[in-house]
Amino acid sequence: MNKLISVCDEDVYNNLYKTHAEGLRNHLYYKFGNLAQAEDVVQESFIKLWAKCSTIIYEKAVGFLYTVAKNLFIDNLRSKKVALKFEKNTVKTYNHEDPYFHLRTKEFQEKLETTISALPEKQREAFLLNRIEKLTYKEIALRLDISQTAVEKRIAKALVKLKELTELQKRSF
Repeated sequence: MNKLISVCDEDVYNNLYKTHAEGLRNHLYYKFGNLAQAEDVVQESFIKLWAKCSTIIYEKAVGFLYTVAKNLFIDNLRSKKVALKFEKNTVKTYNHEDPYFHLRTKEFQEKLETTISALPEKQREAFLLNRIEKLTYKEIALRLDISQTAVEKRIAKALVKLKELTELQKRSF
């Protein structure tokens, strides 16, 4: 006889968190471009899962999390009318490089983040999954539920757009 797995079981819930929190955060970050907000939404999503654990079937818990997270994130964007920005992940290093090097590095990172955030959502998502997560086109296609050809086109268009935006930035300086 099959034993039903309850999401309300603390060990099951903790395992769901350990297994899916990082992937959910990355999904939201790549889709919407805001790391801090993605982390907050992941926490809120797991709180909602815990609050409704008695009504959620274990096999559907991950789908529930992704749906709730996406809706929460969109609600946050609408309510705050936030422009897409990438969270700066600067790590303080105590080395002996000159301040000008740090300034150039910071400026480059800001330009890169601005340029990537200017990409259309679907292109940005596919591009980041490929370049940051190191997923293959086939893996991206499965994750986004689109064809591999669509992934190839999105990434190719993203690269063209990035090149255009980079050229525009060079001319403005």
